[in-house]
Parts: sequence; structure tokens; C-alpha cells
Amino acid sequence: MARIGALAFAVGVALGAVGARMRSAAMQVDPQYRSPALLLPDLPLARPLAALSRIMPARPSRIADGVVVTDRVVSGRRGGRIRVWIYDPPRSGDGATPAFLHIHGGGFVLGDPVASHERCSTIAAAVGIRVVSVDYRLAPEHPFPAALEDCVDVLRWMAESAGDEGVDAARLAVGGDSAGGGLAACTAQAATDLGIPLAFQLLIYPMLDDRTRRRVDHRGRFAWSAASNRFGWSAYLGDADPSTPYAVAARRQDLAGLPPAWIGVGDLDLFHAEDVAYAERLRAAGVAVELVEVPGAHHVFETLRPEAPGSRAFERATREALRAAFALER
Repeated sequence: MARIGALAFAVGVALGAVGARMRSAAMQVDPQYRSPALLLPDLPLARPLAALSRIMPARPSRIADGVVVTDRVVSGRRGGRIRVWIYDPPRSGDGATPAFLHIHGGGFVLGDPVASHERCSTIAAAVGIRVVSVDYRLAPEHPFPAALEDCVDVLRWMAESAGDEGVDAARLAVGGDSAGGGLAACTAQAATDLGIPLAFQLLIYPMLDDRTRRRVDHRGRFAWSAASNRFGWSAYLGDADPSTPYAVAARRQDLAGLPPAWIGVGDLDLFHAEDVAYAERLRAAGVAVELVEVPGAHHVFETLRPEAPGSRAFERATREALRAAFALER
């Protein structure tokens, strides 16, 4: 009994120390972004969450008033069929509308477009553009280049069908959050090389570099850990060489000629350093970039605390970036 008691005491002390470190780290987060989720242990949750997502359907988020949503299928390469969700705002005129390809996040292994209904429909309503959200294939069942091919194929469809769909082919943009942001960056690279017209890329805390292996200070302690990041990249890349074109956005050597970009990331995000580095490289290559660094914000801060003033401001900034890119009036 004495041994059991001593062991229980030691475990309790260890757990207490871990809890104290987590509480201390949470104090680095801006109060408006704090939540009980920040006190969860720093565990590699991506693998079990990915497994769980295969058996539990995603919960659709709300759809903004007045937006017409349609569920369609687009033909991909080699006869593949790609599901897309299309969000059309109330039409205010007869002219062709700009269009935005949205790519959801989830570390390449998680996610479903229906969870992004609110973000996509709000963009459609607030900016007055068509939004297309792609249901790309997930890893590890479908490693690179499956997801990238799906995104590029949908963008190609948007460009080629623009006339029939009432879309302005000269005003197309691509964007996404987290892994979706990384896929958006790679889609922009592929589009540039393939000659697919692309006016803008909107990268929300994008997952850009497989070489981000460990946490630095408190960056990556919350929401998306370094261990989850390693799993996500490993599942996505499979046996592929990371230097293969369009596999890893940050590994592309020549960034000249890419479309203008907006990059937003919290300074406590695991991806902060790689996102800032990519922005700096784009600028050095002559690409116009707006970089927004959110103090005291962790990964997916605006999703965990959507009512926080900073979260609302961040979401407005993404919409304003699209409006400016398309030269649309308020």
C-alpha cells in the first residue's frame, strides 16, 4: 500500500506540474482568445481525430441569409469526380462575378466543406462574389498529389466554365486556412506554371513547411501541436519527395510571378515562423504581400473564440482583402 500511495503521490505531483506549465503558457494568450480548451494536455490529437472523423459526419455550420448554396460534382483528371459546394450571393446586376476557391483546413487528414458553410457563405454575402469550396481527398488514404490535383482541377473548371457560370475569369482567387492555406499556396504555384489565371491568394495561418518539426517557446502548444503537424505531413507526403513541385509550398525556390497574397497568422501559432518567412520570400521575389500578425493568438483562435473582437476583426480583414483584390466597392 505504501508503494501505491507513493506512486499515486508522484503521479499527482507530475500532473500538477504539467497543469501548472499549461496554465502558465495559457497566460501568454490574449485574454479574448482564452478558452478551457487551452488547458488540455499537449498531445498528438490529429491521428485519433482523423480516425474518428471517418465514422462521424461533420456538423454543418450555419449559412448566411440570402446565399444560395448548391452541391455539385466537377470532373477531375483521369475521370475522377470532385464534390464542390457553391455559394452564390443575391445578384445585384447582370455583370460577371469574381469567384473564390476555398480550401478547408484539417492538417491534410481532417475536415469537411460543410463545416465551412458559415465562412464561405459569409464571404459570398459580404463581398458579393461566388465561393466554391472543394471536397478534396484526404490523407493518409489519398496521399500527395491527390488533394492538390483536386484543388487544381476545380480551379481549372472555374476558369474554363466562367462564361457559362456567370463568373469573371479574370478575377479568380484561391485561399484557405491551415492545411487548406498550404494547399491554396501550392495551387497558386501550379496555376502560375500552368497558365491558369489567378488574381489573388488568401492564406489563413497556412501550413507551408514540412520542416517545422518542433515547438518554439509557446508557439504550437495550443490547438495544433508539433506532433500533430508531423503526423499530418507524414500522412500527406507518404513516399513522395518533399521537394517535388507543389508538394510543400515553402520548398519552391522561385516565387517570382505568383499572384498577390494576404497572409494572416497569430504570433503563438506553430506556423508563425514559416508564414512570416514565406511572406518575406514573396516580397523579395517582387510579389505584393500583406502580412497580418495577431498578437497573443494561437492556431484557429478565431474558430475557438468567434465572438472575440479580435476574431471578428480578423475575419473582416480577410473579406476586405478579397474585396480589394477584386477592386469591389463596399
